[in-house]
Amino acid sequence: MLIFRYLLKETLKSQLAIFLILMAIFITLRFVRVLGDASDGDIPAGLVAGFLALYTPILASLVMPISAYLGIMLAHGRLYVDSEMTVMRACGVSEWYVTRVMLFLSLIIMLVTGFITLYLAPTAAQSEFELKEKARSEAGFSAIIPGRFQQTGNEKAVIFVHDIDKKDDSLKRVFLSQHQSETAAGKVRVVYADAGRISNERDGTRTLVLEDGVQYEGEQRKHSYRKVAFDEYHIQIADEVQEETRVKISVLPTQELWGMESLEAQAELQWRLAIPLSIPFLILIAVPLSSVDPRQGRFGKMFPAILLYLGYFLLLLASRRVLEDGRIPVQLGLWWVHAIMLIIGLGLLVRDRKTGAHIRALIFRKG
Repeated sequence: MLIFRYLLKETLKSQLAIFLILMAIFITLRFVRVLGDASDGDIPAGLVAGFLALYTPILASLVMPISAYLGIMLAHGRLYVDSEMTVMRACGVSEWYVTRVMLFLSLIIMLVTGFITLYLAPTAAQSEFELKEKARSEAGFSAIIPGRFQQTGNEKAVIFVHDIDKKDDSLKRVFLSQHQSETAAGKVRVVYADAGRISNERDGTRTLVLEDGVQYEGEQRKHSYRKVAFDEYHIQIADEVQEETRVKISVLPTQELWGMESLEAQAELQWRLAIPLSIPFLILIAVPLSSVDPRQGRFGKMFPAILLYLGYFLLLLASRRVLEDGRIPVQLGLWWVHAIMLIIGLGLLVRDRKTGAHIRALIFRKG
């Protein structure tokens, strides 16, 4: 029981460290991307934290398998390098016992990953989808950043707002230049107004209303311009929002996918099941691969281990794409990839057990 707890503790420490490191790296990359979209005005700045929070369970479902896989490689590699595993073998702790302990741990991780993959991740994806639709529908006033030249939502003009009044959300000192496609060839139309506001129309369009301003219109490379003062000037800055948006299969709840017979739904369902199911098969491979010579170091077999992991998930992705295209039957689906990894894992275990038995026999014979 003491060895059981020791193996679990050492493995969990490595897995947790790798999980936190990978999550920090990928969340930072996501943060940079979302922050760039916010700075470009594609999404409101206030929704950045929401996008990051909703991305976390989606990312966690993908990081859990590789963190469990690499955690065993590093933890057990250290045990071999420090000769602790050799002492355990001398005390009668076989590799099959270590494998059973790791399979027990993999069941716990598989249940947690399954809950995230089958429930939390689709819920987060659905909320992220709705948040994107909200950001798209609000891409009028909320996307305007004071002190920066920006294209309007329909890309028909360039706008510059000096300041925004926080009390009534009115715009102060607005500059607007319409694109040549919206004017006659070679014409220039520039508008400057002391104030402005965003108006939401009933049909879903958004209109920029400028007040107390001047419009300058003329031809390029000529010094003659027509100047027109106005009390109110209207220009459409966002086209009509489509009422019906096609919902992606990836955001549908798992319960709905069970009742759908389309190839896309079946491929998505098998993919969600494949992520937690991959953990026991990865454990079967990681345990024998972690057996290294002390002179090799704990990273002695890390390169082939990573290649096996990449091959596993690339095959899963390829099978998912082929299944969506209808080129393989649904009954075969992604299951054949798991079968291959099971055969590889069992082969590695049997090979190491035979090798270990042969070495022990030689030792006893010499003795």
